[in-house]
Amino acid sequence: MRVTMVDVQGTLEREIADPRLTRDDVALTYAFGIRDCADEVDWRTINRLIIDRWSLNALKYIKESAWRKARP
Repeated sequence: MRVTMVDVQGTLEREIADPRLTRDDVALTYAFGIRDCADEVDWRTINRLIIDRWSLNALKYIKESAWRKARP
Protein backbone atom coordinates (compact mmCIF):
# COMPACT_ATOMS: atom_id res chain seq x y z
CA MET A 1 0.00 0.00 0.00
CA ARG A 2 1.30 3.43 -0.95
CA VAL A 3 0.45 6.60 0.98
CA THR A 4 -0.05 9.83 -0.98
CA MET A 5 -0.15 13.28 0.56
CA VAL A 6 -2.49 16.00 -0.65
CA ASP A 7 -1.32 19.66 -0.69
CA VAL A 8 2.33 19.06 0.12
CA GLN A 9 3.07 22.77 -0.42
CA GLY A 10 0.54 23.86 2.19
CA THR A 11 1.54 21.11 4.58
CA LEU A 12 5.20 22.07 4.36
CA GLU A 13 4.37 25.74 4.93
CA ARG A 14 2.32 24.89 8.03
CA GLU A 15 4.93 22.51 9.40
CA ILE A 16 7.78 24.98 8.94
CA ALA A 17 5.77 27.67 10.74
CA ASP A 18 4.85 25.37 13.65
CA PRO A 19 7.42 25.80 16.45
CA ARG A 20 6.50 22.38 17.86
CA LEU A 21 7.76 20.58 14.76
CA THR A 22 11.38 19.71 14.05
CA ARG A 23 13.59 19.48 11.00
CA ASP A 24 12.97 15.74 10.97
CA ASP A 25 9.20 16.29 10.82
CA VAL A 26 9.64 18.63 7.86
CA ALA A 27 12.06 16.21 6.16
CA LEU A 28 9.39 13.52 6.06
CA THR A 29 6.90 15.81 4.33
CA TYR A 30 9.66 17.10 2.05
CA ALA A 31 10.28 13.47 1.06
CA PHE A 32 6.61 13.03 0.12
CA GLY A 33 6.94 16.11 -2.06
CA ILE A 34 10.05 14.83 -3.79
CA ARG A 35 8.56 11.41 -4.38
CA ASP A 36 4.97 12.21 -5.33
CA CYS A 37 4.55 15.77 -6.56
CA ALA A 38 7.84 17.54 -7.18
CA ASP A 39 6.35 19.63 -10.00
CA GLU A 40 3.52 20.91 -7.77
CA VAL A 41 5.73 22.35 -5.03
CA ASP A 42 7.36 25.78 -5.18
CA TRP A 43 10.70 24.56 -3.83
CA ARG A 44 12.25 28.03 -3.88
CA THR A 45 9.59 29.27 -1.44
CA ILE A 46 9.82 26.17 0.76
CA ASN A 47 13.61 26.31 0.88
CA ARG A 48 13.51 30.03 1.79
CA LEU A 49 11.04 29.33 4.62
CA ILE A 50 13.33 26.60 5.97
CA ILE A 51 16.37 28.88 5.84
CA ASP A 52 14.42 31.70 7.49
CA ARG A 53 13.28 29.46 10.33
CA TRP A 54 16.45 27.45 10.89
CA SER A 55 19.49 28.01 8.62
CA LEU A 56 21.15 27.03 5.37
CA ASN A 57 22.72 24.06 7.16
CA ALA A 58 19.25 22.96 8.27
CA LEU A 59 18.08 23.08 4.66
CA LYS A 60 20.97 20.81 3.68
CA TYR A 61 20.12 18.45 6.54
CA ILE A 62 16.42 18.36 5.59
CA LYS A 63 17.17 17.75 1.90
CA GLU A 64 19.63 14.94 2.61
CA SER A 65 17.24 13.30 5.03
CA ALA A 66 14.32 13.71 2.63
CA TRP A 67 16.19 12.16 -0.28
CA ARG A 68 17.09 9.14 1.88
CA LYS A 69 13.43 8.74 2.83
CA ALA A 70 12.15 9.25 -0.73
CA ARG A 71 14.24 6.47 -2.22
CA PRO A 72 12.45 3.12 -2.47
